[in-house]
Amino acid sequence: MAIDKSLSTLLRALQSPTTEQDASRYGAYIHGRVVITEAYITRLLSSATTLLTLLSNPLNVTLLTSQLLTAPAVWHSADDLQAASRLVGVFSAASLEKIHQEQRLRTSQETLAREALSKEQWAIAVVRGADDKSPRWKHSLALGGLLIGFESHERHGLPLALRRKIEEATVQATNLALEEVENVGDLSSNVICMVLGYGFETLSSTATSKLRCDLLLPLLIETMLFSRNGLHWGYFLGIMDIDVSQNADIKFAWSIGSQSYLQIQKMASRPVVDCLGSLSRLASFCVANVLDDEPVFRTSDSVAAFTKCLCIQWQQNKLSEIDVSEESLYLSQDSMTESLPLLWQVLKSTLFTTIIIQTSILGRLIKLGTRPPVQTAIIATLALHALRDLYFISSRFGHNAFSQYSYVYLTSIDILSRYPDQAELFVRDILPTRSAGLPEHPQERNQDLYYLNVAEQFALFLPSGVCEELFLQVAYRYLKVGNDSRLLEIFEAAHSVVLAVFSCPQNYALAIDHLTFYISNLFEAFPQGLSSRQFRLAVRSLVRVTTPPSRIAESQPLLSSAILELLQSRISSGSTVQLSSDSKQSNGSYQTTVSEQATLILSLIDSLPFLPVPDLEEWLPLVARSLNLIEDSAMAQLCRNRLWEVMSNGEMDFARAQLCVEWWNTRGGRDMVFHHGSSSNGGPFMSGALGEASKL
Repeated sequence: MAIDKSLSTLLRALQSPTTEQDASRYGAYIHGRVVITEAYITRLLSSATTLLTLLSNPLNVTLLTSQLLTAPAVWHSADDLQAASRLVGVFSAASLEKIHQEQRLRTSQETLAREALSKEQWAIAVVRGADDKSPRWKHSLALGGLLIGFESHERHGLPLALRRKIEEATVQATNLALEEVENVGDLSSNVICMVLGYGFETLSSTATSKLRCDLLLPLLIETMLFSRNGLHWGYFLGIMDIDVSQNADIKFAWSIGSQSYLQIQKMASRPVVDCLGSLSRLASFCVANVLDDEPVFRTSDSVAAFTKCLCIQWQQNKLSEIDVSEESLYLSQDSMTESLPLLWQVLKSTLFTTIIIQTSILGRLIKLGTRPPVQTAIIATLALHALRDLYFISSRFGHNAFSQYSYVYLTSIDILSRYPDQAELFVRDILPTRSAGLPEHPQERNQDLYYLNVAEQFALFLPSGVCEELFLQVAYRYLKVGNDSRLLEIFEAAHSVVLAVFSCPQNYALAIDHLTFYISNLFEAFPQGLSSRQFRLAVRSLVRVTTPPSRIAESQPLLSSAILELLQSRISSGSTVQLSSDSKQSNGSYQTTVSEQATLILSLIDSLPFLPVPDLEEWLPLVARSLNLIEDSAMAQLCRNRLWEVMSNGEMDFARAQLCVEWWNTRGGRDMVFHHGSSSNGGPFMSGALGEASKL
């Protein structure tokens, strides 16, 4: 009787608290009038969760379910996605409690416990509560809640036959609701996407194959990227600019008490933003399984439009004017430790969401492979544009740390390599607009860095004239930046572009015209404006492209020797002070710090595998003697290890390796490296003579 009375009270309260007693019980009677508050709804739903698990009459379970899906007290707002999320939690928590009840029942001897509904009976009663009194999209709240509660985390709480029926009912309700959606982006579409995002992993492949992906995909993209319950075009970046202020100590601050911070905090806690990862995986599934290509093309356009808007919003934000390397100088400590981590977490989730969607689009493009060339090139171009717009996020967190980012980036470039005309149009579209000088705004420098990274990849399949006009001319602007630490990464990227252009076989004539200028610039830049790693890579690449069988070696046969002579001439005067380590290895760890002198010697060693055999025979003794000029024992040992590695690990072909073995064993190479060219025994001695240490 107590449960029936509580049910009657709850049902009245769900419609509207008609009496002061009912209102007071759930905290809705305030200052002499009934006010529906968040605390009131929380108490209602908490009572509903408890009653759902205690009711022993399936008709009452059905009735309460039906009332929850239509109750004005729950759906008091026209756009209350939070209420929908709470209802999913109600049915999920009640389902989980039914599992626990059954587990307790197996060990309990209480008679009253045995009067409760079994979980199968209870689940069927809940399903029946999703009736014609509520719209189709609300049915997914109860059905999805059941699946999440019973089947998530591999609980397997339902018999297989009943689970399949609930899965089928969920998919059917979803498809019918998709057909009834009138306005993309309204509450119904957001609820459909949210419930599927929560419960997609609980659906079997048989059930998911019946989803109307052609209708679901546009709703997912709209809900995640453009709706007010989602990322809303990235407008939060523009809104927060108002609250970014400058303190008396010339530092910018974004307070955790500002209105924009509270809005972003609220946005991050919304159900859609909270489950962006699962929603993006659901969108990826739709892209892979939709029958028609048109929704996929629209998705690609939508993602590109969103990332462009997000990039524009960031450019208009004061925080974009601060370089990453200078944040400690121009940002307050509170902003760096309290408010900004939330912003970058939201932006990181945004990056992952768009990349996952782009991955599925490109995967479908490759898998089917029958699309017209124009459409294929457009999709790849849009993907690269999106990556450019998101580069202010990805450059902060590292590109190599996210494998799907690399997949989208390299796959798009591979696709465009088949269409040089479209590739050239793309490069011209993102070409830095400045005709001279370097950009002052960090965002412009960031996009220049992206351009140079793309140019390095595109140099292989674009004509020589295009490479000179679009790549070398832009790269040369950054070859004279000096020792500005903010530009070091761009500076190295510019060197990589030049080396990539020179390394392409079709650019041999272009390389001959520009090599002298570049070599001079390279040696002037090191060590102030170029890291040890990049200098070694540059020298190694130059020697490789100027030695046979390169066509450059035919017209300039002495150029490789001239490069090595320049290295040799600077070794004796090279600084022995350790260089600062500004660059990271591909695995994220910092490279070993070496001096300028050691870097020059390591560059010589790196070049040995490309030298012709006569030149290698000449340079091996010179390299060995250079090792003895290093005073620091650790650096000297590092160089010796690198020399041994080059000679023994397969970097050289048979003829060169054979010469190295002969030089090391019979021509005094080992003694030159370890004993300054003298015999280790202090000789010479007559053959067969006894040494001084002999006891005889």
